[in-house]
Amino acid sequence: MKLSIVIPVYNTQSWLPKCLDSMLPKGAERSGADSEHRPELELVCVNDGSTDGSGAILRDYAGRYPAFITLIETPNGGLGHARNAGLEAAKGEYVLFVDSDDWLAPGAVEEMLDLLKRNPGVDAAVFDLAYVDDAGNELRLVRGTEHESEFSFASDPTFLFSPHNAVNKLWKRELFLDTGIRFPDRMWFEDLATVPKLCLQLKRILPVRRAWYRYYQRPGSIMSAAQAARNLDMLSVAETVERYYREEGAFERCLPELTYKFWYEELLASVTRVNRIDPHSDIQGQLRDDYLRRFPEYKKCSYVRHAPLRLRLLADAICRGDWRAVRLMTDLNSKRKGR
Repeated sequence: MKLSIVIPVYNTQSWLPKCLDSMLPKGAERSGADSEHRPELELVCVNDGSTDGSGAILRDYAGRYPAFITLIETPNGGLGHARNAGLEAAKGEYVLFVDSDDWLAPGAVEEMLDLLKRNPGVDAAVFDLAYVDDAGNELRLVRGTEHESEFSFASDPTFLFSPHNAVNKLWKRELFLDTGIRFPDRMWFEDLATVPKLCLQLKRILPVRRAWYRYYQRPGSIMSAAQAARNLDMLSVAETVERYYREEGAFERCLPELTYKFWYEELLASVTRVNRIDPHSDIQGQLRDDYLRRFPEYKKCSYVRHAPLRLRLLADAICRGDWRAVRLMTDLNSKRKGR
C-alpha cells in the first residue's frame, strides 16, 4: 500500500462528510477488498471519543467504503493521541495527516499517489496549504517551502522556519517507526513538538507547488484565561525539542536555527497571544524567562539580527516586561494585516 491518510475525528459532524468525500475515489462505494485501489490508498479514521454524530457518520462511511476505510474507536485522548493511534494502524509506505474539519483539493489524492510513484524513496513531500472559508474560497496561501527542487535538512536547516504543520507533508512512515517519534498527548502545539524532530531525519525532501490541503478557517473563537494558560505548553515543547536535538548530537550545529524558531514561536507568538487575552498575566513572564534561559545569547543570532525591525522591537518590549507596549505593537500589527 502506498498511502495511508490518518484522520483524527472529534465532534466534527458538520465538516466530516466533506472531509471524507475529498479523499475517496469516485465510484468506490462498496468496493470489495480486491479493488484496484486497495493496494494504493487507505483512510484510517480515528473516532477520538466523539459525543456528537461523528461516530455514526464514520460507521456509515466505513460500511459504504470497506475497501478504503479502517475505523478505530478510542476514548478521548486529544489530537496527538488520535494521530498516534492511526499511525500504529496504518499500513502505507507514506502517511498523510488530515484534520476532520479540513479537506483536500479536488484530485489531490490521485496527484499525491502519482508523485510518490514517480519519486520513490523520498522522506517527505512538502506542499502548500490554503486557508479557506465555508464556501471553499481561498483566504490565504501558505507555502510549504520556497525550495524549487529536492533538498535535505542537512543542506538547509532553515527549513525549520517553514510552517511546522504536520498536515501539509507526505511523510515516509518509516520515519516514525525507526525513530519512535510520536505526537504528544493532550498538548497544544503538538506539531511544533514533533515536526522539528522529524526534520532532523529528512535526507530527501521534495517540494511541491500545489495547494493540496484546504485548512478551514473557522470564525474567530472566544479567547479566555484557560486558553492563555495553555500557552504554557510551549515550555514543554521547547524542552522536548531541545532534548531531542541534544540526544541526536545536532543541538550546537542547529543552534542558530533553533534560536530563531523559538524566538518567533515562544518569545513572540506565544507571549503576544497571552497578552491579547490578559496584558497583566504572569504567563507572559514565564514564557519570556524560559526562552531567555534556553537561548541567553539570542541577540547574537544572525537570523534574529536580520529579522524585521518591528519584530525586534516587539522582542525588546517583551524582554523588558513592558506589556503595555507589547499590546500596542500587537494591535498595530493586527490593524496592518487588516484583522
